[in-house]
Amino acid sequence: MLRVASAMIASLAILTLAVPSSAQQPAAPAAQPQSQAAPAQSQPLAPPAAAAPQAPAAAAAAPTPTALDASTAPAGGEGKLLKSSSTGLRELSPWNMFLNADIIVKAVMIGLAFASLVTWTVFIAKMIELTVVQGKLRRALAKIGESRSLAEAQFALGAKGSVLSSFIAAAMREGRLSAGISSDSGIKERAASSFAEIAHAEARRIRVGMGLLATIGATSPFVGLFGTVWGIMNSFIGISKSQTTNLAVVAPGIAEALLATAIGLVAAIPAVIIYNHFSRVTKGYLELVGRASGAAGRLLSRDLDRTHGGDVSHGARAAAAE
Repeated sequence: MLRVASAMIASLAILTLAVPSSAQQPAAPAAQPQSQAAPAQSQPLAPPAAAAPQAPAAAAAAPTPTALDASTAPAGGEGKLLKSSSTGLRELSPWNMFLNADIIVKAVMIGLAFASLVTWTVFIAKMIELTVVQGKLRRALAKIGESRSLAEAQFALGAKGSVLSSFIAAAMREGRLSAGISSDSGIKERAASSFAEIAHAEARRIRVGMGLLATIGATSPFVGLFGTVWGIMNSFIGISKSQTTNLAVVAPGIAEALLATAIGLVAAIPAVIIYNHFSRVTKGYLELVGRASGAAGRLLSRDLDRTHGGDVSHGARAAAAE
């Protein structure tokens, strides 16, 4: 037992002595250059060959510029990457995308912008026109509401040009041309034919520009889609040439292509809405035109009945006198 205990104590003592000695071994080479540097300082007139062994130690102790540059390079690279990405984000504006787009995509965008300008021009012009003609026709119908003949109605309307004036003028012209004809039905039929022609001409006139709105609303999305397809095709060609799939490289070209579709929708949606609005307003105005045609027809019928009634009474008085 004593021998085993003594052997264990001896082994522990050996281990405790071995650990400090192993910890001091790495520090020994670092201390050696200092001990060599001291004689060099005490002997300034020593030959340069004696100082030559110190150069490797000094080079090993001092950090190299390459190591410093390598340690600081990632930070600078990340800063440049962030700066370039932020610059790219600032440059992705609609105007810059238009300037950087392909020539065909630019032509598509310009055409769609012009179509949108035409849409709003037609909207303003037709709104003013429909408002004016509807108000004028309503006032004209109110003026002839108490008229007993075509002559009174024409006098009430005056020289103001409206579709009702055209109806009354056509009725009076037909009555003048049909003088001496005793058939009222023939005169009314010919007058109704003239009224229908006037109404159709007025409908064609009031619908001027609406066909353009319909065309813009129907074709603008497809024109914008053509520009998008062309731009994406060029983007994929650029991807194949650059041999990269980085989103920062691919995104600008695709965004420029999608801008054409956006402009197409901007041109098409208002055109469709304005066309539907004018279709309803035009339908209401044509109903007023139908009312004006009916009013002119009633005045013509009164004049015919009054004329033929006078002829009959005059013939009866002549027969009684005989």
